[in-house]
Amino acid sequence: MGVQVKICGVTTGEAADAAIRARADFLGLVFHPASPRHLAPEQAAALAARAKGAVRLVALLVDPADEAVSAAVSAARPDFLQLHGGEAPARVAEIRAKFGLPVIKALAVADIADLAQVPIYEDAADMLLFDAKAPAQASRPGGHGAAFDWRMLRGRRFRKPWLLAGGLDVGNVARALATAEAPGVDVSSGVESAPGVKDAEMIRAFVEAAKNARFASQTTETPA
Repeated sequence: MGVQVKICGVTTGEAADAAIRARADFLGLVFHPASPRHLAPEQAAALAARAKGAVRLVALLVDPADEAVSAAVSAARPDFLQLHGGEAPARVAEIRAKFGLPVIKALAVADIADLAQVPIYEDAADMLLFDAKAPAQASRPGGHGAAFDWRMLRGRRFRKPWLLAGGLDVGNVARALATAEAPGVDVSSGVESAPGVKDAEMIRAFVEAAKNARFASQTTETPA
């Protein structure tokens, strides 16, 4: 299997079309009011209808109540749920069982100690996403364009599929994949011209760079 690419925080049909044309594997729809990428149910439904069958749809939520998950599922009919808050493993497993959908659990990483929680989340989730820990006082846990030291993941083997996120863009994605030995990547702000505004050409270039990363020069440099 080649490199898996997720374009997260899509808010327009044009961005969805660009991700599909570029052959992205996942399309993320955000249901979190604090994010500039937050979608109202009718917006999400329209985007999901446009993209369904062409890409795997992911509904992203942050520490959601059951009612919020139900609303997102009704609007987007996603293939995956992404939990991007501080959800405990038991809550991840509960949501997965209650809604009958595979779950991607985002884990915030700042130092090596943050990886100690991985095994218990592997028991609860279907996929993991390693993202940089949000800055202090941030209103949302992701989408800040910050990176962590990718070398912390190098050489590790996980029981579940996983994606690398945080501070990725067309200029560093090949290096990030090589350094972390990641099977896939997730990008949001790195393909935007402004917060919440995806750029079709940036999406195309990012997916192309990620998919061709195996042919890029290998390096173990730290994040830029």
